[in-house]
Amino acid sequence: MIPWWLLLIVIAVAAPGCTRARANILPSAPPLDVPAPPPRVVLPVEIEAEAPPPQPDPRSDEARPAPAPVRPRPAVPDTPRVAEEPPRPAPAPTATTTPPTTTLQTTTAAEQGQVERAIRATMARASSDLNRIDYRALDADARVQYDTAKRFVEQADDAIRMKNLPFAKNLADKAATLAAQLGGR
Repeated sequence: MIPWWLLLIVIAVAAPGCTRARANILPSAPPLDVPAPPPRVVLPVEIEAEAPPPQPDPRSDEARPAPAPVRPRPAVPDTPRVAEEPPRPAPAPTATTTPPTTTLQTTTAAEQGQVERAIRATMARASSDLNRIDYRALDADARVQYDTAKRFVEQADDAIRMKNLPFAKNLADKAATLAAQLGGR
């Protein structure tokens, strides 16, 4: 037989684990009803059809075509009309006026010369590296890189002529990098 105190311990330990938390449901509460949608009101669209004009008797004076209806014009204030003057030619530039510049320069003229010389030196270094490479000995990927480097040098030269020095420097650096990598093969 099992001692009574052991039975109490088993009940005390097992009882909390056997119960679950449940929501209290009130049996008297009715379920929520969803309201019905409002009635749909559709108004008929009335289209007024114009009645065809009565056909005049061809024997009467009404057989002549009716004059076109006159539409009222909007009121325009009476203003005296002034003859338009022909456009005046732009004044010729004189020695004291300078033409407007079209490029934005971020460097001064002295710095611009130094930057241009540095870019041309980078382009010359890339060209000399490319001239030392035997094009026929290159594989297909290396030939593509060689052609790309040559185009970068040409584009950098065009950018210098356009005074786009930051773009020219970027292109010259790319050409020099590709030429140096091809020369190391």
